[in-house]
Amino acid sequence: MADPGSNSATPSSAIPPPSAVPPPSAFGIDLHLELTGPGLRVGLTDALREAVRTGRLAPGALLPSSRSLAADLGIARNTVVDAYARLVAEGWLTAQQGSGTRVARRAEPVGATPAGVRTRPAEGGPRYNLLLGSPNLSEFPRKQWLAAARRALTAAPHEAFGLGDALGRVELRTALAGYLTRARGVHAEPERVVICSGFHHGLMLITRVLQARQVPAVAIESYGLDVSRDQLASAGLRTPSLHVDERGARTDDLVRLRGVGAVLLTPAHQFPTGVVLHRDRRAAAVEWARATGGLILEDDYDGEFRYDRQPVGAVQGLDPERVVYFGTVSKSLAPGLRLAWMVLPRDLVPEIVAAKGQADWVSSALEQLTFAEFIASGEYDRQVRSMRLRYRRRRDQLVAALARRAPGIRVTGIAAGLQMVLELPPGTESSVVEAAARQGLAVSGMAEFRYDVAGSGAQLPLRDALVVNYAAPSNSAWAGALDALCAVMPSAGDAAAE
Repeated sequence: MADPGSNSATPSSAIPPPSAVPPPSAFGIDLHLELTGPGLRVGLTDALREAVRTGRLAPGALLPSSRSLAADLGIARNTVVDAYARLVAEGWLTAQQGSGTRVARRAEPVGATPAGVRTRPAEGGPRYNLLLGSPNLSEFPRKQWLAAARRALTAAPHEAFGLGDALGRVELRTALAGYLTRARGVHAEPERVVICSGFHHGLMLITRVLQARQVPAVAIESYGLDVSRDQLASAGLRTPSLHVDERGARTDDLVRLRGVGAVLLTPAHQFPTGVVLHRDRRAAAVEWARATGGLILEDDYDGEFRYDRQPVGAVQGLDPERVVYFGTVSKSLAPGLRLAWMVLPRDLVPEIVAAKGQADWVSSALEQLTFAEFIASGEYDRQVRSMRLRYRRRRDQLVAALARRAPGIRVTGIAAGLQMVLELPPGTESSVVEAAARQGLAVSGMAEFRYDVAGSGAQLPLRDALVVNYAAPSNSAWAGALDALCAVMPSAGDAAAE
């Protein structure tokens, strides 16, 4: 039995009911101060003055109430009141009934930029950005996303605020399974969907599994992202490449590559050339995987966007047990959401869970719940359809402008996706990229994405071209970006002379 005179227990009558707990606004803000000097009043005054002078308390910042600060520091409230009054008199602080005590607007920290002087970064970015990797961020559906977030947060169970299942929130996995089956022809069930923070997070998990299986090599396409190849190579995997032509990657060459246990493909819209993997080559890849026990890693990075053709279904639909399907919102919504997914062969699920850990450490549960609601409400379909029309309009505007102003430029890879390839006269790629940079226009040359065809001893032929992301510029910047791009294109006479 506890000693009646001890403090080891608190009487239940001393605990205020929830209705008696003051609202958060009653507690004031937190403020760390170190009191020095001969007395508390002088020490507090000096500490506050120094915090304002150095900018740790910015102009306009609201200070804690005298009662809150006194309680935090364990001093008398009159000491705080006196310190505040002294600093108000000196002009460091302002006090107004109903508005609290704030740092004076005219109290600038030492070294601050004089009023009216605007600073500029040492190195500004490009005026127009046509680099690959981003959709039109100005079109992010803020209102609809916020509404979905409110609904999701209201309905979220308490356990949603924990780390959760390594596979990801079941609400999102269920919504994605339905969407992918309907829209992309993927065979998906919630129990084989894994949520990750981006394509390369998913690729990292697959790489760990391949390492555990002692796979020595992963084949890649002869054009692609360095970051993907480097991620595989850094794990000790060889990365022989398959030549890409107008029918996509030559997957029939897989049978001649030694030690390859997986192949990374972008079949719906090859990155960055824009070609579609031919049905015969799709079949060849699946036959290879079945015969060898290999895996096809299918990156469906922008499969929602097609314009002049029927939708191209996922390779995963041909054999769900031999294909790992990757998807992401990076192109359909925004890369900053950090939401992606894998649809796995059944036997791969336990290995991916082991590689990821027993809890979901990387993906926000609230964003997963919001996206699940966004899909279930139909807003995701509406956003994709809306952006498909907008991107098609931009594509058509760019093709028409090039036909008028640079008729010697051949345009390819335009049936789908967010980028197109502008074929240049031989030997002109680097000079065009440099000319664009001088005009404040950021573009990519095809050489950035070119790999040699390993294992065959062959070298890819040089192909001078620009790869242009026509989706990225904001609506207000699009006309200027279009004009700047056309201005740096070689003229018809230049192209004919080559």
